[in-house]
Amino acid sequence: MTRSAVAVVRTSPETVLADYGRVMRLANYSSVVSQSQDTVLKLNLSWTKYFPACSSQPWQVDGVCQTLMEDGYDPQRVFPVENKTVVTDPWEGAYNNRWLPTLAKHGLQFTALPDVEWTTIKFSSPLIKLNDIFPEGIEIPAMYVGRNIIHLPTVKTHGHSVTTGAIKNSFGGLLKEVRHYAHEYMHEVLVDLLYMQKELHPGIFAVMDGTVCGDGAGPRTMIPRIHNILLASADQVAIDAIAAKLMGFDPLTIPYLKMSQDRGLGTADPRKIEIVGDSITGLNFGFQTKKSFVIWGDQLIRKGPLKPLKRLLLHSPLMVWAPAASNLYHDGLWYPTVGAKYIREFMRTSWGKLWQTYPEGIRPLPRQYQNTKKWQRHVG
Repeated sequence: MTRSAVAVVRTSPETVLADYGRVMRLANYSSVVSQSQDTVLKLNLSWTKYFPACSSQPWQVDGVCQTLMEDGYDPQRVFPVENKTVVTDPWEGAYNNRWLPTLAKHGLQFTALPDVEWTTIKFSSPLIKLNDIFPEGIEIPAMYVGRNIIHLPTVKTHGHSVTTGAIKNSFGGLLKEVRHYAHEYMHEVLVDLLYMQKELHPGIFAVMDGTVCGDGAGPRTMIPRIHNILLASADQVAIDAIAAKLMGFDPLTIPYLKMSQDRGLGTADPRKIEIVGDSITGLNFGFQTKKSFVIWGDQLIRKGPLKPLKRLLLHSPLMVWAPAASNLYHDGLWYPTVGAKYIREFMRTSWGKLWQTYPEGIRPLPRQYQNTKKWQRHVG
């Protein structure tokens, strides 16, 4: 049995694009992601707005795409995608995070998953919870079937799952907007997503950005921490385990990682994972997972004393209050006050200065015009 490997590379703003090539090649990505098959690039959008460490960084997108193009991958067979949640918009997020001109530089076009066909799949794997949550069937993007996938997560904490990374990134692509139904059973659902991906994708790979990491109340209201590190692996469990270890957690105490290893879906024990590239001996970021006001309230309803009201508040037409409250807290209160302070501090760093070199591009038209001739003229 081949031992799981995670590639690690120390980086800087001056070398980050070349370093993405190095970390991907150290992890032997081309042996997993075949050029003879189409490849989905699953970006990570945790907030429609830009916030450091929250979503895929533009240099992460740039470095991964540059590596693919340098190594001869056909841009017509590479599909960068992201999905919608009840509180995020993929097109607006792609604009705010400066993905659109970055992708265009490499001849790639962004696809918003709400705009594609979805299909219901009957999975043969022993799913733990998703069949119960979605008894009518699990809808997934039809374009996922039979294609490779490369995940582009960041190193950060998460109030629902302790940490988040490659496995959690699939949560945003494989499930529709109502995936918040799965928050109550987050760890079991993440295991289910690993099963599902193994049935769907001939090749699975992850490239994780730890240049600026997120500490605290992730995945949005975090404290940005600069750690200048990149990770890559064909084992989603292993890369998430090493990221967790770097953040200061014991991966085997995080339920979704331990459950995944117990089911043979990957390696979560750092002692059984080979580190290739730069040493991580002694590295401990000392992160602590906290819960934002919104996640605290969500868990109060799903698992706490307000659980008798769960169906009324979260599974009925009254559910509109939840995204409204989330947007009010995150976008209206936290972002322009606490968040703005962190962003100002970040923009004074070398990574913040690099971020400012990436062009904004053209703000997307309203959704009713997207993927029309007017939209094509708009983006040139």
